[in-house]
Amino acid sequence: MNYNWNWGIFFQPNPMGTGSYLDMLLSGLALTLKTAVLAWIIALITGSIVGVMRTLPSKGASWFGFCYVEFFRNMPLLVQLFLWFFVLPEILPRAAGLWLKQLPNAPFWTAAIGIGLFMSARVAVQLQAGISSLPRGQKMAATALGLTTVQGYRYVLLPMAFRIILPPLTSEFLNTIKNTAVAITIGLLELTGQARSMQEFSFQVFEAFTAATLLYLLVNAVVVTGMRFLERWVAIPGYITGK
Repeated sequence: MNYNWNWGIFFQPNPMGTGSYLDMLLSGLALTLKTAVLAWIIALITGSIVGVMRTLPSKGASWFGFCYVEFFRNMPLLVQLFLWFFVLPEILPRAAGLWLKQLPNAPFWTAAIGIGLFMSARVAVQLQAGISSLPRGQKMAATALGLTTVQGYRYVLLPMAFRIILPPLTSEFLNTIKNTAVAITIGLLELTGQARSMQEFSFQVFEAFTAATLLYLLVNAVVVTGMRFLERWVAIPGYITGK
């Protein structure tokens, strides 16, 4: 293969005048982390609400949770981002659509919200499984103590369920970080987008994507390590995360 390797390319100035090529990748990494964190907050809050609704005795709440999960889980993330970014402004009233089109950092907000809603369906299913795995006696004991349904979930069921599902939630958070790469299709210059820009400017494709790969691996390794410490800290003997 006739390819000229140049690992010093990272320290050369980029054509955008924002520093070196390494600075480009690091700025993309920062945007990746911002998008992933905001998306995960949306996913965790929304997914928790929907997951609880799927376990309530109310048929209306359970049906809403079922429809929500099936809608967001069964549609590809790329299609969802296209719908939110390109289609939604066109079908809204003219004023609202124009506001969305002129929204500052529209790719960032679209990616964060779109990925967050997509991942919330997965969080909801995980939480439902965690709650369903608890012994029935816990819910009955909460009722016997005079706790309301909200109090029973708040003080008894959810603390135990979240401890049980911490390992799969770790995987979902890692998926959230990796899913930010799809946002390049709507113009978000996160880590993958900046790596592609570096490749187009310098023609050093292997160096650009090797660096991006290493940065993804580093971030994911930090997340996994941190979550392992959290799992040990909140572990309860006899459950999945117990010692």
